[in-house]
Amino acid sequence: MLTPQLAERPRRKGTRIAIALAGGGPLGAFFELGALQALTESIGGLDLNDLRGYVGVSSGSMLAAGLANGLTPLDMARLIITNESAEIAAHPGIFLHPAWPEFASRAARLPALATSMLRYYARAPLSRNFAEVLDPLTAALPNGIFDSRPLEQFMRKVFSTRGRSNDFRKLDRRLYIVATDLNTGETARFGEPGMDHVPISRAIQASTALPGLYPPVEIDGRVYADGALLRTMHASLVLADGADLVFCINPLVAYDASRGGRHKPDGDLTDRGLAVVLGQTFRSLIQSRMMVGMAGYGSRFPESDILLLEPDRDDAEMFFANVFRYADRRRLVDHAYQRVRRDLKRHMSTLEPMLKRHGLTLRRSVLMDERRSFHASLELQRDANARVLQDLDRTLKRLQRLVAQRA
Repeated sequence: MLTPQLAERPRRKGTRIAIALAGGGPLGAFFELGALQALTESIGGLDLNDLRGYVGVSSGSMLAAGLANGLTPLDMARLIITNESAEIAAHPGIFLHPAWPEFASRAARLPALATSMLRYYARAPLSRNFAEVLDPLTAALPNGIFDSRPLEQFMRKVFSTRGRSNDFRKLDRRLYIVATDLNTGETARFGEPGMDHVPISRAIQASTALPGLYPPVEIDGRVYADGALLRTMHASLVLADGADLVFCINPLVAYDASRGGRHKPDGDLTDRGLAVVLGQTFRSLIQSRMMVGMAGYGSRFPESDILLLEPDRDDAEMFFANVFRYADRRRLVDHAYQRVRRDLKRHMSTLEPMLKRHGLTLRRSVLMDERRSFHASLELQRDANARVLQDLDRTLKRLQRLVAQRA
């Protein structure tokens, strides 16, 4: 689903393009990768590695930081989708490593908490209900199930090789990673002056610390959690920075079971159990906050064009996907790629004059090519890389022969 929000008073000179990527866990990252590759191929003149600014929230922070560091969508897919990157080996375990230190820390509290509980009960045993008695023990529950340190270590390696940087201040482009200060409930914008000394990988770790799944992250004496707790997109950061055109990608929308999909028109999501109900609740909260933010951008930034990309409300493939299965990762990224291509085709008449204002074009021939897929693009990149390596090898061998002859 593509929603254009056209500028009321578009600027006539110069174009500053930016991108804002919302969160959505591993599933969100897969959708955003497919969407980014579709934009790269379909819009002439668009270089996602050379934009005015990048803002990322939660899983979107990983991709925003990758783009700002010169990684293309296909480069990132080789790191986290196909796991075939020669430089760093990624594996699903970086997202699912048990939080053993957190478990041990909480278990160590049990004796003191149990003693406190017994004393509380003993003071008035006949007036205490069961919930009151057990309440002190809730402090022994872990703050998260999985450990986010393997993810931070992986991102640190990615941004510390091949000329990339794990330092906001050394990037050629503006990057903002958003988290939430858990003790104040305020937004933390890593990358801004005063918070740009924090390593990018640590900012990503903080922004992706979804409560319940990952423990909060302590940085400089403050505790941070997932950036989507307050707002979903945070596109205002790049809009306030002067962006004329912002591509916004929000991978989580509430599912509309009444439209059919894999359900009948009268389908009831409660039949699918607690996990689906909680997922729908979380998506509804995220989407409602995003819609409130988007509604205010028009009046606050009347000179900027905004393109919002999201899954369809009846997209069962995105809603019911198992994000931890390898086969699903490959399928979902291509599914997102094809859906975004379809949306771009549907809105060609609106998009072409708007893109032209910013020196961009819509590649109709690319959009009409039904043979294209995300993984076909990966294969083309592999072939191109192989040819470059072969040419380089032949050149080096010729150079060695010439040096030997002169010697």
